[in-house]
Amino acid sequence: MKVQPIYTNKFLKKGLEFAAGKGALFTTTASLVLSTAARPLAILAAPDTDRENKKYACVKSIASSFTGFLLMLAASNPVSRAVKNIDKEPLKYLKKRTIDNLKAPNTTLKNSGKYTFATQLFTLGLGFFMAVPKSTLTCALIPPLMTKVFPDRKKKEKLSDNKNISFAGSYKSGTDKLAKFFGKIINTKAVQNLADKFHDKHYEMHIISLTDILATGTFINQTSKSKKIKEERKKALMYNAGISTALCIGGSYALNNLSKNSTEKFIKKFTEANINDPKLATYIEGIRIAKPALIMGGIYYIIIPLISTFLADRFDPNSSGKRH
Repeated sequence: MKVQPIYTNKFLKKGLEFAAGKGALFTTTASLVLSTAARPLAILAAPDTDRENKKYACVKSIASSFTGFLLMLAASNPVSRAVKNIDKEPLKYLKKRTIDNLKAPNTTLKNSGKYTFATQLFTLGLGFFMAVPKSTLTCALIPPLMTKVFPDRKKKEKLSDNKNISFAGSYKSGTDKLAKFFGKIINTKAVQNLADKFHDKHYEMHIISLTDILATGTFINQTSKSKKIKEERKKALMYNAGISTALCIGGSYALNNLSKNSTEKFIKKFTEANINDPKLATYIEGIRIAKPALIMGGIYYIIIPLISTFLADRFDPNSSGKRH
């Protein structure tokens, strides 16, 4: 049987391994690429929409993805290494009873779906825990970015209050302590019950969706309180964020279900082509994480901006009518 090159492509395998080991960072990296190119173009192409509302929507997209990427880049390495520590020495961090509960018959612990679910609560779920600081920073960055991306030639605004925004952080090599902390959480009956119930229920999509809901809610709350974003632009910005997230999640679940059979066929052929590869289980895990991330990214950053920017402008009573 002739194997198609796509199934054995080294770059594809590296990407899938990256998605499996650093799910949250993979998702934000995909978002960064799409948000800095595709989404601003889609927003600016929205027909019959206030120009200023378009500008704020573009800046929000850029700020959101850059803050998400930088925060995740700083946080994902220690989390990923801690999980790898558990992978290598499970008995050091997990109780034997926990291992027995999570280990599937006739397979290793690392290749068990229940164990994968438990560890993805940290690697993929990292995005959920970073959603609030990400959205807070996004809101704070909108005013200074507006003056940089869309400078006002008539009026130069001072940015002295925003010069000290920094992403500098200290990286501590405490992966063993972090692995022990993760182990204690995995040892709990609650996590094991969740793994038993949801390990085969498309949890990857659920985690990414919950992250988006939390991030959007935080952003809307921060925007409403902001004293630096123009009052007449707040409603359109908040409507845009809410409409985008709602349409994205609904559309993503629909597309994910429609593509279920084709995904399983791809996984079957990929498995046949890499049956002797020791990292096969990792690659398959990467496929299941990459799929919802790319589906949601494509919908959120390309298709929906046209719709949400147009609708947000209609709901905004402060729209100036400069629709070009």
